[in-house]
Amino acid sequence: MQKLPNGVKLDLGTNDAYIRVFAKDLVKVSVVKKGEKDPTSRGIAKTNWKTPKFSLKNKGTDLILSTEELNVSIKTKPFGIKFMDKQGNVINEDYMGNGSTSGYEDGKPYVFKKTQKGENFYGFGEQAGLDLNKRGKSLGMWNTDAYSYTKDTKYVYTTIPFFMGLKDKKAYGIFFDNTHRSYYEMASESDDYYYFYANGGSLTYYFAYGPQISDVLDRYTQLTGKMEVPAEWTLGLHQSKWGYTPEEIVNVAKTYRDKKIPLDTMHFDIDYMNEHRVFTWDENYKKALKDLKAMPGFKAIAINDPGVKVDENYDVYKEGTAKDYWAKNADGTPFVGPVWAGDSVFPDFSKKEVRDWWSKKHSVLLNEGIDGMWNDMNEPAVFVDNDTQHHTMPLDAYFGPEDHKIPHTEYHNQYGHDENEATYDAFKVNKPGTRPFVLTRDMYAGSQRWAALWTGDNASTWEHLQMSLPMNMNIGLSGVAFVGNDIGGFAQRPTPEMYARWIEVGAFLPFSRIHYDSDAKAAVKQGQEPWAFGPEIEKISKKYIEMRYQLLPYLYNEFKEAADTGKPVQQPLVYQFQNDEKTYNISDQYMFGDSMMLAPVVKEGQTQRDIYLPRGTKWVNYWTGQEYNGGQTISQNVALGDLPIFVKKNSMIPTRDVQQYTDEKPLTNLTLDTYLDQKASYTFYEDDGKTYQYKQGKFNQTNLSVLRQGKNIVFTQQKMAKGYESKLKQYTLKLHTVNKPVKVQAGNQKYTAVQTLAENQKKSRSYFYDNKNDILYVNIPVDEKSSIRIK
Repeated sequence: MQKLPNGVKLDLGTNDAYIRVFAKDLVKVSVVKKGEKDPTSRGIAKTNWKTPKFSLKNKGTDLILSTEELNVSIKTKPFGIKFMDKQGNVINEDYMGNGSTSGYEDGKPYVFKKTQKGENFYGFGEQAGLDLNKRGKSLGMWNTDAYSYTKDTKYVYTTIPFFMGLKDKKAYGIFFDNTHRSYYEMASESDDYYYFYANGGSLTYYFAYGPQISDVLDRYTQLTGKMEVPAEWTLGLHQSKWGYTPEEIVNVAKTYRDKKIPLDTMHFDIDYMNEHRVFTWDENYKKALKDLKAMPGFKAIAINDPGVKVDENYDVYKEGTAKDYWAKNADGTPFVGPVWAGDSVFPDFSKKEVRDWWSKKHSVLLNEGIDGMWNDMNEPAVFVDNDTQHHTMPLDAYFGPEDHKIPHTEYHNQYGHDENEATYDAFKVNKPGTRPFVLTRDMYAGSQRWAALWTGDNASTWEHLQMSLPMNMNIGLSGVAFVGNDIGGFAQRPTPEMYARWIEVGAFLPFSRIHYDSDAKAAVKQGQEPWAFGPEIEKISKKYIEMRYQLLPYLYNEFKEAADTGKPVQQPLVYQFQNDEKTYNISDQYMFGDSMMLAPVVKEGQTQRDIYLPRGTKWVNYWTGQEYNGGQTISQNVALGDLPIFVKKNSMIPTRDVQQYTDEKPLTNLTLDTYLDQKASYTFYEDDGKTYQYKQGKFNQTNLSVLRQGKNIVFTQQKMAKGYESKLKQYTLKLHTVNKPVKVQAGNQKYTAVQTLAENQKKSRSYFYDNKNDILYVNIPVDEKSSIRIK
């Protein structure tokens, strides 16, 4: 044993083990060949940990490493680790039943862990399947262009080798920091153990203890990096299609405005390029971009692929070739493979100079008015499927300098991660001060620092709609809060019923985009714009899209919390209710932020569904105001336009008036939609929604509280930060299920009672009581000095 400044090194014979303490609840475990250092991948963001106090002592043949929150018991013969809390409860331990708990077999690193019935598993990044809980599943990770994948597809687009265990209502997380193809047998072979392994690389994993799921996720995203607060426009609705003509891009955008259906962004798919050459324009699409930007409020996002067309007259190809910037075959020649542009070469993003070069190339797009980038095909996908290539480069291709080659087997799952960083940096080079937006199909752990994720080429099937819920929730539990799916499905075409149900979900996704496949690949020519299925579906679509825009203050604040703590925006019920065992396997309900629970309809022809209301709180039907105690299952009728939504009692939800795009009108009146039992509170955050000035303190943060005191209700506000010059003038406190007040006053100043909601909307320091629905509306100036008493 050798004590280290942050842990201990153990001699295991042919291998060395390193156990390093990064925080009181975070430990790194590595087993490497003797003399090798324990590795750190590019997925890691934080390496400068301040080592907490820890102690080492012998206990029989075991070594005990202790922090303020953990006792780590380490065996050397055979090597094994047991993580315990300070009360001696086992959180997680290696499985000793096979003789060897962890190590290497034929060069493949593996770890066996003990489990028991009732322990559940979540996370694993992007996974197909209909179940949230992955106990009993056999999972794999290898970034794959999985067009129109199904619930049984093992390898999809993104690799995030992080998962959480929930055992005895306490959570832990394991990040297996290995970029090779990896496998996870989660009690799929026995109820006594689970194990994970990879095809190569080192045995390194990080163990984080909660006990709350939120604690684990906060620590994991501290390790791999927090997302940034996104620009507000990216939270609006996006519209896209592979195959829009220049005229259609403009006409679709104009139709949204004519029909008064909110929309922020049109996407430009690969058609805008000159014969699919990256960083080029077809002049007709360049004109369409100018026409689009001439209309108020529209943003534009352009797709980009890594493949660079082999063409001696093409400057990007010539420059990259001259500078030796391409990925290589085993013999050292540039790898050439067919993609949309035909034979193409692929940038070696492992090299910083290539990433920097790629960043600068985006000027061709960003300087023309493109506002965001969309990285596709970055598995990397190659259109060859044979004995040596499986829709990607050969496994013996390599990256990096000649004296430090990185085999494709190791780098494959990092390829999109590094391209995302280069794309993110393109904004800093070409649009400094502007918050970047990068949408990607591929990630590794830590890619949330650079990009949002969409779940690739889904299909217009009920299975895909159903699958999108647990998929997104597990992605959220893997550190990626900014996630969405192609609304309506990309491949094939939806029925009107399917589209309506999908947009009911899609309006409440973190990333909300309608995107669909080329007509050339569809059996039926059918648009997927909200009006494409007739007036009934258009009305349903508009209703829920408008709701998203009303909820933008709430949604923006949820993303601020995601940036601060790693909290998902689309949360499984178990995230907030991990003490309620009935939430552990619910895959078709989710929390949209802190306060709103959705129970979408995801099955064809369904007109009634059961809804579980987690215990520990009361719930309010958003549409009817009816209240329910938690801890019960109810049944509701669900007509085609119905989306069951329930609000936690004691919630305050900030909303605003509907806009046609996010920056159409300044936020002058903030409605505080409040469901009061005893006390409802909210910390409202506001900044410019566009720049990085918030990092220099230019933001406002206000604590808002509504408290029931006997027969009175008291509203107070406390300004915690005031660095942003806000246009906000007034709050409208909207109190549900309250009695008609005798008076409302601030200090000695009485508020004026009015007779209609319309009249109330024109006044300040006024209130209106809706007798029919038992709702009170109180208009309160933001600079009101006194608390508001409602009697």
